[in-house]
Amino acid sequence: MSRRTTTVIATSLWAVSLLLVAVTLLFIVRSRDAQVPAGFDTPGAGETVRYLAATTVGAILAAKRPRNRIGWLVLALGLSWVAYPFVAMYTATGLFVAPGRLPWVRQIAWVGNWVWVPAFACVALILLLFPDGRLPSPRWRLVAWVIGVAGGLSLVGAACYPGPLDLVLLVNDAEVTARLTNPLGVAALGRLFGPVLMVLLLGAAVGAAALLLRFRRSRGVERQQLKWVAYAALLLGIERGVLALGRLAGLVPDTGLPWLEVVTNFTFGFFFVAIAVAVLRYRLYDIDRLINRTLVYGLLTALLAGVYAGVVLVLGQLFGGIGGQPPSWVVAGATLAVAALFQPARRRIQAAVDRRFNRRKYNAARTVEEFTIRLRDQVDLDTLSAELLAVVDQTIQPTRASLWLRPTHR
Repeated sequence: MSRRTTTVIATSLWAVSLLLVAVTLLFIVRSRDAQVPAGFDTPGAGETVRYLAATTVGAILAAKRPRNRIGWLVLALGLSWVAYPFVAMYTATGLFVAPGRLPWVRQIAWVGNWVWVPAFACVALILLLFPDGRLPSPRWRLVAWVIGVAGGLSLVGAACYPGPLDLVLLVNDAEVTARLTNPLGVAALGRLFGPVLMVLLLGAAVGAAALLLRFRRSRGVERQQLKWVAYAALLLGIERGVLALGRLAGLVPDTGLPWLEVVTNFTFGFFFVAIAVAVLRYRLYDIDRLINRTLVYGLLTALLAGVYAGVVLVLGQLFGGIGGQPPSWVVAGATLAVAALFQPARRRIQAAVDRRFNRRKYNAARTVEEFTIRLRDQVDLDTLSAELLAVVDQTIQPTRASLWLRPTHR
């Protein structure tokens, strides 16, 4: 297949995903005042747009690196994600917003039974094949086949699962569930779904283990590629974990916080941007600086926030104002304390992070510092030349180094 053909296919699939998102958003706007029964999970606008990150990155990778399977898998993953909100909103509109005005509501709702299943197989294969689109070694071929077969059987099992369709499974309305039963329900095939889905999830876990093994053995460019995705996945995992704990503790509502939607969309989109950077190998080595800055400023923010909260809490308890609120001078003092601590704390945290996670930079800085101390007392030119070349070799590690001295004229 030519490069032009693959570009046309990738662009066309991306255009389909964009069209699905646009139609879904129109359905969401139209159904704002509609009465949708409890249990029918309708997607939000932010969630719908979020999935375009996957299809966009997948289309770019498939067009730029058509022989790398990662791009096609990411594109398929995004299409699976984009299709489900469209199916949900099409069904909700056809049932509750404009009853009887949309054709094939039952058939479209049936697509929602299985359209999400390929996403599991795509995730498992991405983990197994990342970053070059090839297996870590031929012995992993069996795992890839198991994932593919389990994904196909899961798709058949979900499509033929008897009873009410997934979209109305939790709706407590007998009339609605009766209208939306699986038109292709086959009990024998439906029983396949649970076991083969577990096999597919196990395949994803094995793929994650393969990715960890690949990271441990990786060197050079491949290691930087894996670092990008690991960093983005860590940010996404932290955001998801903090959000889940906040909701569990009752501190974060399920809806009504636009800034939370922005944070979620940023971490989700950045994960796929990291995949694009890794596969296209664009500015790979910037990840070390990014990780370093994240560690430094993350720890610095936590430290300064703790100092500020501690000062305000302690002094506010001792000199509490009206209504238990701390006096303004306490808040001002805490702010000044944080401002005074910023630079010293940043330097100390930077040194600690370099010493722990960037040993080469730390050792190079120590070597240069020791050389400058010896330079004050050293007067022999030959000794200085040898030491300077040794410092350059230890810090920069060039393949070859020489020193040229301008001759002195007497």
